[in-house]
Amino acid sequence: MRTIRYRSQGEDVHHLEQILSKLGYSVFVSNFFGKDTDRAVKDFQLKNDLVVDGIVGLKTWSKLIEVEKNLVAFNDKFLSEKDIKDFAKQFGLELAMVKAVNEIESRGKGFLIHGRPRILFEGHVFWKELEKRGIKPAKYVSEKTKDVLYRKWTKTHYKGGSKEFDRLEKAAGISDHPAFHEAAYCAASWGAFQIMGFHFERLGYASVDHFVSEMYEHEREHLKAFGKFVATTSFKGKKLIDWIKEKNWARFAEGYNGPGYKKNKYDVKLKNAYIKYSAV
Repeated sequence: MRTIRYRSQGEDVHHLEQILSKLGYSVFVSNFFGKDTDRAVKDFQLKNDLVVDGIVGLKTWSKLIEVEKNLVAFNDKFLSEKDIKDFAKQFGLELAMVKAVNEIESRGKGFLIHGRPRILFEGHVFWKELEKRGIKPAKYVSEKTKDVLYRKWTKTHYKGGSKEFDRLEKAAGISDHPAFHEAAYCAASWGAFQIMGFHFERLGYASVDHFVSEMYEHEREHLKAFGKFVATTSFKGKKLIDWIKEKNWARFAEGYNGPGYKKNKYDVKLKNAYIKYSAV
């Protein structure tokens, strides 16, 4: 590939814009390197630790091609219609119910573009998990660790995307003690349905590492973990899956999302999604 930049023309520009489009950038795919492509290239360079100059040379081309390949592998990890149907049959649910729950309760795609599952690291849960293992968390709080180890919930330290893995690894590496690794991985929510790692034993996984390894495999595994969770978690006298079967969306939403479900109207969204899929 030749080096191209703003106002360049030709087939290489067309190929570049095709890749950028696949990666989610709103660019006009043509043979001309316009301002929209220049903005997209600079954003891509910024997000991938490259020099932000808008010039697509060897380094930027290499990274673009690498990310495009990862994107193909990433797309191979998505749920299929068969996965949804198999889940509905396994748990005795209407297909519309499963599709409704998948649409509203999953966090969109269960994987980041580089093939790792979506996570959210919770520093207050890390604190509790350390305490469970006989560790006194306060001893390890410092200016360097305060963004991953704190007593009360806060969203202040959330970074989102792949940077949540940076927070996870930072927490796990605070000490060489094996409890820190296990506690850190238990303190993150994983995959499309954001199941907390500390549920691993109740859901039948041999260890938190076993649970995490399954979350890396496919969104199908995310759905399996969700099924185990709703089939074993009780709320107001019934399993969460029973509230789904009864189409009591308010009870299910409250049990799954907590009291904030009303503010976010999860019950209304679930009901409307169910009606939509039932009509298909």
